[in-house]
Formats: sequence, C-alpha cells, structure tokens
Amino acid sequence: MQMRARETVLMCVLLTTWAGLPVAAGAQAPVYILPDAPAHVHPLPTLREQAAEQQRWLQLRLERVLPELMAEYDVRMWILSMREYAEDPVFWSITSPTTFAARRRSIYVFTRRDDGSVERLALGGTSQGGLFQAFRSTRPAPTRPTAELWGDEQWRLLRELVEDRDPENIVLNIDPDWAFSDGLHAGEREALERALGPAYVARVKREPRLALNYIALRLPEMMPRYRRIMESVHAIISEAFSNAVITPGVTTTEDVVWWMRQRIQELGYTTWFQTSVDVQRAGEVDRSGPVVIQPGDLLWTDFGVVAMNLHTDTQHLGYVLRDGETDVPEGLKTCLKNSNRLQDILLAHMEPGLTGNQILANALAQMRAEGIDGTIYTHPIGDHGHGAGPLIGRWDAQDGVPVRGDAVLLPSTWHSIELQATTPIPEWGGKPASCRQEEEAYLDTEGNRHWVYRRQSRFHLVW
Repeated sequence: MQMRARETVLMCVLLTTWAGLPVAAGAQAPVYILPDAPAHVHPLPTLREQAAEQQRWLQLRLERVLPELMAEYDVRMWILSMREYAEDPVFWSITSPTTFAARRRSIYVFTRRDDGSVERLALGGTSQGGLFQAFRSTRPAPTRPTAELWGDEQWRLLRELVEDRDPENIVLNIDPDWAFSDGLHAGEREALERALGPAYVARVKREPRLALNYIALRLPEMMPRYRRIMESVHAIISEAFSNAVITPGVTTTEDVVWWMRQRIQELGYTTWFQTSVDVQRAGEVDRSGPVVIQPGDLLWTDFGVVAMNLHTDTQHLGYVLRDGETDVPEGLKTCLKNSNRLQDILLAHMEPGLTGNQILANALAQMRAEGIDGTIYTHPIGDHGHGAGPLIGRWDAQDGVPVRGDAVLLPSTWHSIELQATTPIPEWGGKPASCRQEEEAYLDTEGNRHWVYRRQSRFHLVW
C-alpha cells in the first residue's frame, strides 16, 4: 500500500526524461507516466473551443516560426497561389480551422521586412481571423488592354504588390522531390509567372526547406493536447484488444477494425487510413475468408486518428491467452523486449543535425551489434500522417532513402517511431514472430527525445 501511494504521487507530479537522459536547462520536460497506469479517453472540447485553440497555434506559427525560417533561408517574399480544391499542402498550415478550402483563387504573400518581421497579405479568401491583411489596390483601375494582359483582378493586384515591395528574391512552391514544397499546380504556375513578368520570374529561387520545415516544426503549446489524444489512442486499443470486444473463436479481425472505426467516430475523431488488425500464430493462418481470432494468437493493429488537425500513427500488440495460461509465453515477451530495445537504440541515435540516412545507418549498426534482427522505417508526423521532414528508413529501403532520407533532423519535431524485431518463438517450435511497433515520440526545443504519452512495454491481453 505504501509503494502504491508513492507510485501515484510520482505519476501525478514527477517530471523526467526519456531513458534517464538529463534535461537541458530550459528544455521541455515530459510528464512521467507509469507503464501500468490505465490509459483514459479524453473527450475533445466543443468545436468552438477547438477552433480557438487551433487559431492560437496558427498565430504562434505565423508570428514565431515563419519569420525565423524566412530569415534563416534568406527569403524576402514567399508567394502561395492556389485554387479551390487544388490547394497547396501549406494551405492547411497557414489557415484558420474555420477555413475548409481555398476560395475560387486564394493568394497569400509573405514579405520579410528589414526589421525581421513578416508582412502577411491575402488576395482573395479571408483574413483568417485577422492574421492576414486583405490587400486592395491603391492604383487607378487599369485600362482594358492592361487588364487583359494581367488576366483577372487578382493577378493585377499581385503584380502591383510585387512591384511596390520589389523583393530581392521570391520563393514559389516548386520542387521535384518534396510534395510539401511542390504545391504550385502547373496551370497556376503558368498564370502566376505571366502576372509576375520576366524580370520578377528571374528573381524566383528554389527553397524547399521553407515550406517543408514550416509544416514540420511543432509548437510546445501543441503538446498537451497531442498527449491527451495519444492517451485516448492507447485507451481505444486497450479496449479493442480485450474481452470487451473480442470473444476468442468468434470475433474476426474485421470485427475489431470496424469497432475501432466506429469508436473514434463516436468520440468526434476521424482517421487518415483504414485501421488494420492482424494475427500471427504458431500454426498457419487461413486467410481464405475473415480471420477468426483464436486462443494463442499474437494480435497486431495499425491505428491512426486525426483530431484538431493533429495526426497519430500507432501499432500495438496483444495476446489471446490459451486455456490454462495466465501470462504471455516467454518467447513473445522476448520478441517485445527486442522491439523495445530497438526503440531505445533508434531514439538514442536521433540526434538533431544528422540526416535520416545517417541516423538509420548508426541505429542499424548498433542493432546488428546487439544481435537483434529488425528493420526501421520511421517517419515524421504532425499536420499530416506521413509528415514533413526526414525519413529514417523504409521497410523496403534499409540502406537509406534517397532525397527524403537526406533531410536533416530538427528539434521541435514529432516522429512516429515505426520498426519491428523478428524473434524465433520456442513455444511455436522456433517459428519467428515479427513484433511490429509504432509509437509517437518528439524532439523538444533542445533536441531531447521523449515519448509523447508512453510506449507499449506489455501486451494487451484477451482472456
């Protein structure tokens, strides 16, 4: 009883770091959560409250993140131009939560002033709750031939704006490698370049890191909400992989999939991919029809939710006890321990300033030295499920990922730590099991690594 009380106090108030690493002065310190503490579902606030919280995040990103990036990459003007239903990927990271699409044509222009501040102008659409200034012409209306030259009124306004500010360089979202930096559609680019004219088109430079890292960088102010969402994900999986949902010999993997989909809809969440539930077992799995979950099955799910434009991506493992069993077989426990150890190795090597490919090579070298048979395929997450930033491996690219693996890991980013360890299971006659796990982690402002909520270190159990 005394120990239980002590654990409760620790769970509530203790601040710690991942794997015992020290926290640098001024760094974000995560809340310590005991592995055995039950996860709870956190209902989302009202839609109005959600919008207010998201609008605050947007303001901070535009006022804090964007000016720093434009200064770092020496960008004087950034033009985002798009049409309704052909939005630039950046659109969802610069607009209010009450904006659902571009309006006819929406043009956003960011100009870095000499004092480092950034002017934010909107041509078409709205001011996004006062975060942009709606730009209107200060010049006389053009004659018809001039209007025909520039096309519609927005192009004339854009040319006027650019001439007035006369930037040294202009960044447009054109890039052959990064989708997040390639949002200017081909037809829109042709029209935009006609409006700019040859002299200003000559000032256009490619800087994919501006869009990429604006989307990738996460605010510390987002973490409390994201942690609640992640705890809700753990709670939903825990319930799905329990006798509340699964009756061995009766329930199919598809039954569990649709229970999870229905559950998140009831909570006001959505998803960005279809949930997966699968089994491994000592014998063969008959996949000619719906797979019925049986005693002795190793359960696995790949499950992601979206709430307040924050994405999750989680893979957990469960076990269905056989008659007479009170715990998971030791072989499967070893498999999970190997996967957990590979998580430790990867996070230890996720040092800011290294590329995804460098991190992958370093982590795999240590993994092999420790005798673990595994693969790493980790990706950023945030405004998108497969988010902006460096890939650390792919399941089919363990020697590195060209271009996307060459991006540099930054502090203040979130990542889905996705990997697997394959281990022979003595209780299965030596047949191997793949313990596939995926858990959200983050780099704080100092580059220290932490789990967003916690990682799975024990199997979910079905009796």
